[in-house]
This record gives sequence, structure tokens and C-alpha cells, in this order.
Amino acid sequence: MSSIIQGYEYDIFISYRHNDNRSGWVTEFVAALQEELSATLKESVSVYFDTNPHDGLLETHNVDKSLEGKLKCLIFIPIISQTYCDPKSFAWQHEFAAFNKMVKEDQFGRDIRLTLGNVASRILPVKIHDLDPEDKTLLENELGGFIRGIEFIYKEPGVNRPLKSEDNEKKNLNGTKYLNQINKVANAVKEIITALKKQSQHPEEVIKQDFELKPAPKKNLRTKIIAGTLILLALVVIGYFFIPKLFKPAEQLEKSIAVLPFINDSQNDSTTYFMDGVMEEILTNLQTVKDLRVISRSSVEQYRKQNKSIPEIAKEQGVNYILVGSGQKSGNKFRLRVQLIRAEKESHLWAKSYEQENPEAKDYFSIQSQIAQAIATQLEAVITPQEKQLIEKIHTANLGAYDAYLKGEFYRKIETKNDLETSMRYFKIALEKDPDYTLAYCGIAYLYKESLEMGYLSPSEGMPKAYAALMTAQKLDSTLAEVHYGLAIFKTYSEWDWKGGESEFKKAIRINPNYAEALASYSVFLNRLGRSEEAMEQIKLALKLTPYDPTIKEAYGYILLKAHRYNEAITVGREALKIDSISGVFVLVAALHLTGRHDEALKIWKKDYYIGYPGFVHAFDQGYAKAGYIGALSFEADTLFAQSKTAYVNPGDIAILYVCAGNKKRALDCLERAFEVHDVNLLFIPMPIFDSLRKEPRFQALCKKINLPIK
Repeated sequence: MSSIIQGYEYDIFISYRHNDNRSGWVTEFVAALQEELSATLKESVSVYFDTNPHDGLLETHNVDKSLEGKLKCLIFIPIISQTYCDPKSFAWQHEFAAFNKMVKEDQFGRDIRLTLGNVASRILPVKIHDLDPEDKTLLENELGGFIRGIEFIYKEPGVNRPLKSEDNEKKNLNGTKYLNQINKVANAVKEIITALKKQSQHPEEVIKQDFELKPAPKKNLRTKIIAGTLILLALVVIGYFFIPKLFKPAEQLEKSIAVLPFINDSQNDSTTYFMDGVMEEILTNLQTVKDLRVISRSSVEQYRKQNKSIPEIAKEQGVNYILVGSGQKSGNKFRLRVQLIRAEKESHLWAKSYEQENPEAKDYFSIQSQIAQAIATQLEAVITPQEKQLIEKIHTANLGAYDAYLKGEFYRKIETKNDLETSMRYFKIALEKDPDYTLAYCGIAYLYKESLEMGYLSPSEGMPKAYAALMTAQKLDSTLAEVHYGLAIFKTYSEWDWKGGESEFKKAIRINPNYAEALASYSVFLNRLGRSEEAMEQIKLALKLTPYDPTIKEAYGYILLKAHRYNEAITVGREALKIDSISGVFVLVAALHLTGRHDEALKIWKKDYYIGYPGFVHAFDQGYAKAGYIGALSFEADTLFAQSKTAYVNPGDIAILYVCAGNKKRALDCLERAFEVHDVNLLFIPMPIFDSLRKEPRFQALCKKINLPIK
């Protein structure tokens, strides 16, 4: 039987191991697929399937040449089982590997572009068993990457067998129904064949037809010419107005999604941290997929206590899909339900419930991985082998360590000194229970970074500990974006290693292209080096991912400040402060100062310095009473400078006050001290607030020491 496309022997080749058809499973599958294909495709499809997998071949026959004709097909369907992945077997060696080699060299190639732009392989695996890790690796090595197949697996505790037509999907842990899976195979076949048929056509070749021309009576020639002209004109008008509408391709929805805060159904609010952690892990897994645009958690946190509709939220966040979830953790029981919603029509695309009793840490990671991959499948997003590996990663096998880590992350995001200390305790508990927990080391490194920025720790106290945590994390697992982001921050803030820092930023973003925090920090990094256009590109990407994240807005404010767009910086700074009481403070105070709005600026100065130095804010008022705005800044700076003799105070914080008060000498003294102690705030010096120092030799020498360009 010939193929739909000329030059091919069959449309579909079914490859399987003989043992997998002893019960007749493969025979039943082929029969069901043929029935479904007849109801899915307008044309008849040819399928090669032989109940004798050796097809009558003898030892004296040339296997490759004998099968070459039959393998000349459009789609190859291997029945992937526990026995199929065997390089010595007939099916693997002479069918699977042979087709994989041959198809790469034919006119279409193995991987083809479908009608909507997605890419599919002409090898369409049908999985009837969960595979052992070594078999999975063998399969992916042969294919050169992960190929998404369609699963016919029935799972119960201790059960791993092929799905049958009579199986109840409610009892199957995978929740799949036999007829639905058959339909998915048929639809996938249809997509591939449709794409191949289009590629095999050549529109430029016009079929020529011979017409017998009959001479018309001369007396009717003029009438026919006029009539023909009018008809042609009418057709042109109709074509102009209507044909573009008829043939306009349907607009493909962007694969953009926001994951709303999961609702904690537990009566005990103390488990909210756990539901937040599960939600964030799913979010992180989705962010790993480059083919998706995923809004960050901080941007959706505002909806935790709001009752806005799904379409409203989607419009505000600029996404097409919303994931909602609810669940509870009570004692040894865990329950979770998630729903994927197409926002515009508020239509439910996919939903699933998960329930575990006495779950282990790996069970939580497995659920989170399954959800992320199911969503990607629903949105037809391509997951690369590297992305799949990251999504399926189990970060710890210790449930106590996982629980402690989630608590550490919960308190880290609050950012007060007490909460950061609480967070540190939980991260250390996580490491006591699992010394190889990479993310806990990353959490500790981030804590030190935040404590240094807030002035809670001196660089000599915090930097070595942050570095040690990052080095351990990198040694344990260098595939995590969090590790490379931490290294980028350390190399930039502590070592002023711009080349090394940029390399680490790029690695983090390459691993997680939806890593808004890394994109924003990279934009600030580029801005400091005077690469303003590149900086603006990166911050726009971050803002698209996190339109309501105060830290991202703050980063945008830095770029606006450097560009001397002060009024815009004021707007952005105020927006950040509305969301968070800390973010955007420096942007706002600098922009207000530079535009001469000193009364407004003084209020923000007091707000800013109250966070790090609550016991010394009164100096602003005392100085203002003596000498107005400049007196307020000078007296606060003098007070903190005196305090720095007996306790650590960020010299960069004092330098900013002095330069705004017009005291260049004291400002330069503090900046040089900031260099000596590696104060992270030293990197503010490219900002316009230090413009008055740019011609000073001491300032220029300082910039050279940390390799910053001077303009």
C-alpha cells in the first residue's frame, strides 16, 4: 500500500518488541489507531505492522536492505516498553536506530515545523511503561534529545503496565483514558502529515491545461469584452475587501502565564509557608521553559487578598493564561488541586487533583514537576532535554530539610532584620538535615547579600560567609540558575570583576530565561558600565515578566536616573514604594534631590535611613532646625560618621549624604573608606547624584581601582 506522499512506501511504521504483543496489546492498539485515523483524516492512511517482528527474514538475508523499503515512511511509532531500549534487539537496531539515521537524510528531515510554528519529530514514541533511568538515558542519547511521546501507562502503587481500553481512568494515578490517548496519537499523526503535505507542494509549479479555443461570432465580441471587463472589476473589488479576511491566519496566543498565590485550605495558617513553597517551585519549573513567558511571584502576590476576576488579573499582568491552586497540608496528609484557565474566555483548559498520605520529599518534587510539564503540554510549549532535566530535579530527599528550606524562603522575603535572622536559622536547620541541599546554600548567600545592602552586617563579616556558601553550592550543583546569579552578584559587588560577573549573569539567564531578578540586576550592571541601550533592553524584558515587582521597578528607576530622566524616575520610585516600604527609596530620594524638591526629598531621606539606622534619624530634624535641608543632611552624615568610629556603618551611606550636602572632601573620604572595606553601596557612584565629584582626581582614581568607566 502506498503513502499519501509520492516516494514513500507507508505513512506509518509501527515498531515493537515481540514480547510486548504476547497479550495482543500492540495488535489492539494498531486496530484502535486505524479506526481513529479513519475518523480524523480525510484520506486513507497506510500503516505497516507485522505480527512477526522479524518479517520472515533469515540469517542469510540482508536485514538493512530488506527493511529499507518498509522504513521509507512518513511517521515512525516505536512502542517504548521496559524491553524496547536494548541496542542488541532487532527492533532497536534494525528499525528504531535505522529509521532515526535514515530520516535525517531524506527530503523533510526528522524534525519538522508544524502549521502553527511548533516543531515535532517524525519519531512519535508511544510509552507503555515508566522507564528505568538508564533506559531513558539510552533512548535520549539515540534521539539526541528528549522527544515528547504519548503515554499509555497504567499506574497504581507497585503497578507499572500498559494502559488497556477497559481500565478506569479514575483508578489510574496518571488519570489517562485509553480512547483519549488513541485520539492524541491520531491528532499528532494528522498534524505531522498535514505539515509534510504542505512542504511537499510547490506553489510555483502551475498545472498547465489545454483548452480548445472556439472562435466567437464577431458581432458579439465587443459585448463580451465589456461584460468580461465588468465581471473582472467586480471580482477585483470583492477580492480586495473580502479575500484578506478569508485567508488571514488565526493569531496564535502568546504562551504567557501567571501563577496566582495558592489558597491554603488548612484551618491552621502556620502551613501557608508550605503552600507558598509548592506554588513557587511550580512557578520556577515553568520559568525554566524558554518557550513560555512566566510572570514572577512578586508581581502576583498582590492578588492574595483581592477578589478580582481572572480576565481582570490577566489584563493587568499581560498574560493569556492563569494557573490557580488550592490545597492543604495537615499532619501526614497533603492535598492539592490546580486549574489552568484561558483568561479571555475564562475557560478551564486543564485541572488535576493530587493527594498524598505520608509523602516523602521526592513526592512533592514529582507533583510539582508533573504540573509544570502538563501545563507546558497544554500550551504546546517545547521543553528541551536540558529544561526537562532541571524541572525533574529532586533537590533533597529529606522531608525535614525541604520543610525547613520553605520556611527559610518564607521569612527571607519579609526582609526585616528579625525575619532575616529567622530565615537563617531555618536554612541552617535544612543543612543539618541534608548537608548537600544546594538551594539552602543559595538561600544563605542571598541572606548575606541582603543583610549587607541593608547595613545589618559589615562586608568583612558577611562577604566571606556568602562566598563560602556560593562555592559550596557551585560544587554541589552548577546547573542551577540560582547558583550562577549568586556568583554574578558576588563577583560584581565584592570583587568588582565585571567580566566574570557578566559571564555568570548570562549563565543564570540562559538556564532560566524567565529569571526576572537576574535580568533586572544584569540591566543595572550594564548601566553602571555605561552600556545604557543594552541595560534598557534587559530591564524591559524583566518588566514584561514582572510588571508589579517593586525591586524590578527600582532597577528601572536606576536606569532612568542614569539617563537623567528624573521625573520618570520619581514616578517609578513612588510606584515601587506603594507596593513595598523599602524598594525604590534611593531612586525616589535621588530624583527628588536632583530636581530641587528638597522638602519632599527630606521625608524620603528619613524613611530610607530609618530602615538601616533607626536610632539616628532624629539627627535629620536637629540639623534641619539649624540650617534647613542642607543642615539636615550634614548633621545626619556627621552623626553616622561619628558612630562609625565605634560600630560598623556603611561608608557609602554616609558618602551619599555628604555629596548631597555639598561636602566633597568628606564624601570622598567615605568613598575611599567604602573601597577599603568593600562596601556594596560603593557601586552607586556611577549615579548622577555623584556628578559633582567626577572631575576630582581622587574620584577618578577610585573609579579606576574598581574598573568603572569615567565619563
